[in-house]
Amino acid sequence: MDLQQLLGYFGALLIGIVLGLIGGGGSILTVPILVYLLFINPVTATAYSLFVVGVSALVGAIRNMQKGLVDYRTAIVFAIPAFITVYLTRKYLIPAIPDELFSIGDFLVTKNIAIMLFFALVMLVASISMIRSKNQDYEEETIVSYNYPLIIIEGLVVGVLTGIVGAGGGFLIIPALVLLAKLPMKKAVATSLLIIAIKSLIGFIGDVENLDIEWSFLFVFTAISVVGIFLGIYLSKFIEGKKLKKGFGWFVLIMGIYIIYKELSK
Repeated sequence: MDLQQLLGYFGALLIGIVLGLIGGGGSILTVPILVYLLFINPVTATAYSLFVVGVSALVGAIRNMQKGLVDYRTAIVFAIPAFITVYLTRKYLIPAIPDELFSIGDFLVTKNIAIMLFFALVMLVASISMIRSKNQDYEEETIVSYNYPLIIIEGLVVGVLTGIVGAGGGFLIIPALVLLAKLPMKKAVATSLLIIAIKSLIGFIGDVENLDIEWSFLFVFTAISVVGIFLGIYLSKFIEGKKLKKGFGWFVLIMGIYIIYKELSK
């Protein structure tokens, strides 16, 4: 195993540690690690990311279910349109995108470049969300109310976004659950993990028929990430995760800018 591969597997551990420490955000590192450290094609990398994100979120969701923090009704209303669109996006939309899209002068925009540039834009939006986070807990009990049409529309949008970039989209889901379903923040975070797990794993099913999946690598990478989650949960007893969130947001911002630079300079 060379240094590059070793760094890639360390990246898998880092994804889990970040998820365990701050409760989200780590999955946005999965695609860059797979593409730039392990040299996996962006389309395959976004598929693998769905699996890693789905399993990691499921581990967190099970822990939250045991604590009684998951609002199942909201999860079902949000997850159904999300997993339908993420599945359709992975099975039909991604394969339908041509390998060469258009050229600007001598610069040819390929499918892979377009996916990575779109992913970088999502990273920039997610980073701003993390940097601007007020770190409030919203512990007060509120009456849960449902704006069904908006929850369904948000589910559809998040499903397409997840399908294209392979990230969980927690930075979109959590505010939606707080604003549209009036969930307290802790319940919104817990419920979002179940939604992310369902839509990511069902979205991955859409890839199984289209791509050659290297299962042994995927299982090892995911297992290391899950170990990282438990390590992150343990470290969270000593480190305040919320304080790290802003710092991680700045790191994601720099990563997003780097990806844009790297793709445009090809």
